Amino acid sequence: MLSSPTAIPAFRDNYIWAIPQGDTCVVVDPGDAAPVEQFLAQHALALTAIVITHHHPDHVGGIAALTANRDIPVYGPAHESIPGMTHPLHHNDCITPAGLDIALRVMEVPGHTLGHIAFYCADQHWLFCGDTLFAGGCGRLFEGTPSQMHDSLQTLAELPGETLVYCAHEYTQANLDFALAVTPDDLRLQARHSAVKQARQLGEITLPSTLAEETRTNPFLRASDPAVKAACEAREPGARESDTQTFAALRRWKDNF
Repeated sequence: MLSSPTAIPAFRDNYIWAIPQGDTCVVVDPGDAAPVEQFLAQHALALTAIVITHHHPDHVGGIAALTANRDIPVYGPAHESIPGMTHPLHHNDCITPAGLDIALRVMEVPGHTLGHIAFYCADQHWLFCGDTLFAGGCGRLFEGTPSQMHDSLQTLAELPGETLVYCAHEYTQANLDFALAVTPDDLRLQARHSAVKQARQLGEITLPSTLAEETRTNPFLRASDPAVKAACEAREPGARESDTQTFAALRRWKDNF
């Protein structure tokens, strides 16, 4: 029986997503092998596949150890160098990872890195988006351009509102702190910020969010919103002239927040 994705905490704020089905399990972005092995042993699960969104060490660092004594597929972005990758993937490829009965559609979402991909499961409305879309925010632009990242986020925003967003970091409270600086009078954002703050005080995970929640309260999905444009224009004259310019101004603002 397929279970909902489970977060395996790693490092300071990473989440490695485990997808169990019966006595097997697939993991997404295992930056560290140790917590994965502990999770597998605790739940008596056999690791049957690894899924990777991008090449950063906190997402791929556990691959070598996890595959040392396992002959399992490693799915990842074709346009990036991933250690141990056996199945390089392109936009709109569809995979059924070993051990699972679900299909994952590949979406190319450059910006954080140039070859970054996301995985969408239409049947379950699951989105594994790595460091592209965060709860309340988005990833830094280490390799791509603001235009690329804005386009990638808009592509994700077109998925159904009930889509569950399984991103790779617990950044939600800090992201919503910034969002409130952009649109402090937004009542929906205020409510979300309060709920997230309370959850974190209790040590609770804030993921997954829903895409509907992100399109309502995540400023990086709201570059066309007049209030967001006005806030960016006040900091950077000319920022309101296009949605891409508004997004770029937002990202620069957040980088120095």
